[in-house]
Amino acid sequence: MKKFLLVVVVALLGVGACNAQFRFGVKAGLNLNKIDFKDVSNNLDGTNGVGYTLGLMTEFQVPVIGLCLDASLMYTRMNSESGIYTSDAPGTLSDETVVGKNFLEIPINIKYKFTLPVVNNIIAPYIYTGPSFAIKLDKNTFDYIKARTCQVAWNVGVGVELIKHLQVGASYGFGINNVFNKIDLGVTTTEVKAKNNYWTISAAYLF
Repeated sequence: MKKFLLVVVVALLGVGACNAQFRFGVKAGLNLNKIDFKDVSNNLDGTNGVGYTLGLMTEFQVPVIGLCLDASLMYTRMNSESGIYTSDAPGTLSDETVVGKNFLEIPINIKYKFTLPVVNNIIAPYIYTGPSFAIKLDKNTFDYIKARTCQVAWNVGVGVELIKHLQVGASYGFGINNVFNKIDLGVTTTEVKAKNNYWTISAAYLF
């Protein structure tokens, strides 16, 4: 996968070095994330949480062929809750939940814009995909859960560019790595397979 990304980047640089368009702008949006536990034998589970994201974005576009490479530097808040189901209240998480995490998120996408005759300067749909690296900014909320410093996801999304400046998109991030190092349940320390999956709806204005 790394070799594939490198080849694409080199191709973009080589084909459009002379006429490429480089833009930057601001970006903001909302996310809906949930920690997906692969093993729920210990009554571990997660709930959906709505958060937000905001920051800066750059885009490198090769004319004619519609290929782009974009990258963003975002402050992202994810508000899903993770915890242990209590025996006295089935279906509800215990009070010791991990609520809200702050990240420095860096999504890098390969984007393809479709050319529509006549209205291309007004509206241009696009698709995009690429990795996202989220670096945790705060400490563990509780001692019994040890979260990883970096979470990695792979984004797949669609969007539309309006009047050559405003981009509105929606994507789904498939969690790649485990987000917890371990969970200490008081009796044993267990390695838990859990990934962070999330939807993101965002808008960016490029200058």
